[in-house]
Amino acid sequence: MTTPSRPRRAPRRTTALEKTVLAALADMKAVNVKTLDVRGLTDVADTMIIASGTSDRHVRSIAEHVVQQAKLAGRRPFGVEGARDGEWVLVDLQDVLVHVMLPRVREFYGLEPLWEAPVAVRKPPAVKPGKAATRGGAAAARPAVRRRGARPVS
Repeated sequence: MTTPSRPRRAPRRTTALEKTVLAALADMKAVNVKTLDVRGLTDVADTMIIASGTSDRHVRSIAEHVVQQAKLAGRRPFGVEGARDGEWVLVDLQDVLVHVMLPRVREFYGLEPLWEAPVAVRKPPAVKPGKAATRGGAAAARPAVRRRGARPVS
């Protein structure tokens, strides 16, 4: 019985950019900050940081502060999406993706379970060689094939 699992990786180290982002989130009092290591799951980024704000204005302010602090650290974001609405703002900092959301939006989309380690999945038991998967043995599993010129068997 084998269970699929993530490939083993080197221990995760917090990069300078992650420290900058986490400090910016703490400065703006972001709620429920979670860091996810997604190196083995996608090539888009190495880390996703997910945080919540208490209102749409708070979400926008947090995202703006993250962008500002990243620029001061010499890292210009590839893009910022969702800042107009303020329910979910995505800041793409190349190796780090920052999601700042309202709690109800965060709960609805459920990014944490989506990007965390997969749950172990059990394989169905293997069928032994020579045995058919159906009742009646191997003969019942094979369809009757009639050869050309052969007489039907009664």
